[in-house]
Parts: sequence; C-alpha cells; structure tokens
Amino acid sequence: MGSTDRPPALPEPPTRAGPTLAVVGAGPVGLALALLAARLWPAARVTVFDARPADQDVSADPRTLALSLGSVQMLQRLGVWPAAVAQPILNVHISQAPPTLGTAGLVPEVRLSARDEGVPMLGAVLSYGQIVTPLQRAWETECAAHPTRCAMRFGTPVAAVKDVPGGVEIDAGVAEAFDLAVIAEGGVFAEQARKAVTRDYQQTAWVGTVTLDDSAGAGSAFERFTRHGPVALLPLRRLAGDDPGTRRASLVWCVPAGDDPVAKLNDHQRLTVLRSLLPEAAGQLLALGPLKHFALGLNAERSLVHGRQVRIGNAAQTLHPVAGQGLNLGLRDAFALVQTLRNHADPDTALARVEWARAPDRWSMIAATDFLARSFTWQWPGLPAMRGLGLAVLQALPPVKSALARQMMFGWR
Repeated sequence: MGSTDRPPALPEPPTRAGPTLAVVGAGPVGLALALLAARLWPAARVTVFDARPADQDVSADPRTLALSLGSVQMLQRLGVWPAAVAQPILNVHISQAPPTLGTAGLVPEVRLSARDEGVPMLGAVLSYGQIVTPLQRAWETECAAHPTRCAMRFGTPVAAVKDVPGGVEIDAGVAEAFDLAVIAEGGVFAEQARKAVTRDYQQTAWVGTVTLDDSAGAGSAFERFTRHGPVALLPLRRLAGDDPGTRRASLVWCVPAGDDPVAKLNDHQRLTVLRSLLPEAAGQLLALGPLKHFALGLNAERSLVHGRQVRIGNAAQTLHPVAGQGLNLGLRDAFALVQTLRNHADPDTALARVEWARAPDRWSMIAATDFLARSFTWQWPGLPAMRGLGLAVLQALPPVKSALARQMMFGWR
C-alpha cells in the first residue's frame, strides 16, 4: 500500500505505436478497458466485439452492482461515472447472527465508515444498465471521433479466438488477425465452462429488492452471517415515488442448494424469516419484492495470460458474492493491463509483467472469498461463535480494521 490510497491519475499517453487489440465482451469491464486503451494509447487500434446489437437498450437492466471507491474513481476519471443515479455507500455493518459468544463487551460485529477512513464514500451501488449505458456512449463517441483506431462490432458474436504466430485470430463471421485479445465476456457460474480452479459451493443466491424503514439512514450496507450463509443488503438510491420514511435495498440471500429453505416458502414466510435474520441496526423490514435465484461457485483460471490472450473480469474468475468484489477485481485487471501494455514495446514482456503484478491482489481475493463461502458449509461446533469473536476482535483493532477497509476499497497494493 503506497502513500496514497487513490489510484494514479491517467497519465499522458505515449506517442509510439501500440498493438492491435481485440476486446471480446462489452460489459462494464470490457468497455472500461477499451476506453482506457483509447485514452492512454492513441496509436493503438482497439476493436470491441459483442453479440448484442448496439441499439439494444440495456439501461433498464436491474442487476445490482457494488463498486469500490477505487472503481468509482477510475470511472470518474474516464468521465463516465453516473453520479446522479449512484447510491454512495457511507457505512458497512458486518455481523454474526446467534449463536455467538456472550462475552461481556464483545459484540460480534464490524462497523466501517467513510468518515473514519477520511474518504467521501466506501463505494457505491447502481444497476448494470446504469453503468453500461454511459460506458457504451463514451465508446461510441470515441469511435466516431477516431474511426481509424476505435471500432465496435456489436451484434457480432465471436465464435472462436485462436492463437496464431505473433498474435491471435478472432472468428466473428470473418477471421481477423490482432496482436492480442482481451476476453471480458464472463457470465454467471452455472453457465460457464469449468476452468482450472473450480468449486461448486452447493449454495443458491436469492436476489431482489426489499423496503425498510429509514432508521439506518441512506448509504448503509449490511452483511449478516447466518448458519445457512450470508445475507447482504446494499443501499439503493431513493426514487421519486418512494414512500417518505422508507428506503430500498438490494438483497442477496445465500442458502444451501440441496436443502433450500427459501424455495419452499411463500412471500409472507420469506419476509418473516428475513426479519428474524437481519440485525436490529438494519431497521424494520417492511416489504420484499420478487426474488430470483442462481447457483454460486468459484471458477477461476490459474493464469490470466495464455499466449496473446488475456482473460479479465468474470472471464478470469467468478467469485462468491460474500465480499462483493468480482467487478472491482475485473476493473483493476483492466487498469493494470492497459498501464503495463502502454509502457512496453514487446506485448509478451508486458503480459508476463501483468500476470506477475496482478497475482497478489487476485489470489488474495479468491482465497478470502473461497474461505468465507466454504466456512458456511462446515458443521463444526462453535464455528458461528468463533466467527463472531473474530468480528469483535477486528472491531477492537482500528488499524487492522482500517487496513481491511482500504483493501476492499482499492485492492492489494
């Protein structure tokens, strides 16, 4: 960790020629990488491929994304941060549900705050559509302004990416050669081909939106460790039609897949169970919207780099949502990749350096989320109490707690 916790400002780009770069996948990570490459590397030619048509409206896609402060700052510097619709995370409350150790003075919780860390926010919450829309518009603007070096092949699914001498070949109806390709097309765990490191947690995540009273205040996020798995609430921005004195939050409710206690309940029963699980600090749960579910697992490549192909984001690693770090890890991959490539004439040397430089951040996050996810499947006597004790000890050690907050905001440095 350096003397500052802010990512470096985007430097002036070099004038030397860069390689031809294919970006496969126009989600948040792929589009952010393309914009970084275009802004930092004006001699390089960047082409973005995606199966969806360019005129397909993604603005209404409601999937919730949690961005760390480092990710927010990156998008701000690219000029694509949608501040008007993003909900800042000002406080994070992590706690263990009973049974816990009843030692006097030890409360099984950790509280993180932006004020304590001296930052404007710990992160922010917004929908997939709200982040992809300004990124795509910015890329369309780049392509219009610089048609000889920026291109978009939307509505063009990539059938294959093949290594060839000195580069890669992209098959999207017509075979095209590029110096290197970045695969940023991920998807969810259940739909992916299995990678070198894989683990099916046999857990299901139920996701939706809840309404609570406003006692916790805007900008408060909660994660509750229960005997079945973590339950998380991410704050959502207030809408014009919201009732006064209430707030909305995005829910992620993780439970065992084999004996799913949520699937068999009706809406009223789910609301009642959730009320019993959430901490008092979260406020009174008033309503629960429709829930969707998906399988949870770890699916990761051992290496980001294979020849002249680089995988980032969910194409490189799909994580359990317990720490909410998957997208942030992908954006840090994108930033490091462009920064390294622009500073090295030889792409192979640059890619080797990226692999080495990203390993600590990447594998520390993979290991941490894997450990936490698996711990909910262990039937060890006293494990919840010990987890609660660990949270209490962390709360009692401000320097350690602050170091954890900084790593969640900016990654391993």
